[in-house]
Amino acid sequence: MIRVLLVDDQPLIRSGFRALLDVEDDIEVVAEAADGGEGLALVRKHLPDIALIDIQMPVVDGIETTRRIAADPALAAVHVVILTNYGLDEHVFNALRAGAAGFLVKDIQPEDFLHAVRVAARGDALLAPSITRKLINRYVSQPLKTGTDTALEQLTNREREAVALVAKGLSNNQIADNMVISPTTAKTHINRAMTKLQARDRAQLVVLAYESGLVAPRNS
Repeated sequence: MIRVLLVDDQPLIRSGFRALLDVEDDIEVVAEAADGGEGLALVRKHLPDIALIDIQMPVVDGIETTRRIAADPALAAVHVVILTNYGLDEHVFNALRAGAAGFLVKDIQPEDFLHAVRVAARGDALLAPSITRKLINRYVSQPLKTGTDTALEQLTNREREAVALVAKGLSNNQIADNMVISPTTAKTHINRAMTKLQARDRAQLVVLAYESGLVAPRNS
């Protein structure tokens, strides 16, 4: 069962998403919150698999809520998915940098929304390669000097190769085919790289790969 927490200051938005989720046999909405502060308390109480969090809210916004979740080791298994009205913007990129697993635009089709929840629950990033390139091209003008370069030196050549392929949007099976290894070995390389880079999930691994210069963005 995928356990979901909804955090949005608009009751109509929450009820709409809840109506979609409640009819699914494999998904359960465990709680709702109207702002980030309340949402964070409920995340700690319920430990959901997915926290769907609006990016713009009173009291505590979605970016700060995401940052606080990512900073708490007890919440490491919670995947944050940002909800936005506006699509690609700097707020979305900052949320990804803060630790979000991906983002969804609120006018998403119902079937795509349900698919996205299941993708995030598996630990996969909700970032198509074209979306990633647009974000990076727009908001990362040069690699950040945050210690990522030093961390990259800890990776083996195969781990670096796997990270680069993750950043290009490949699945574990596709990475395995590219590297001529088993999917299990590919997943092992990725998990070890995430541990060494202190990345919460694949989305943050993608951001780190581009910001460190390991992968260079190309115009889509």
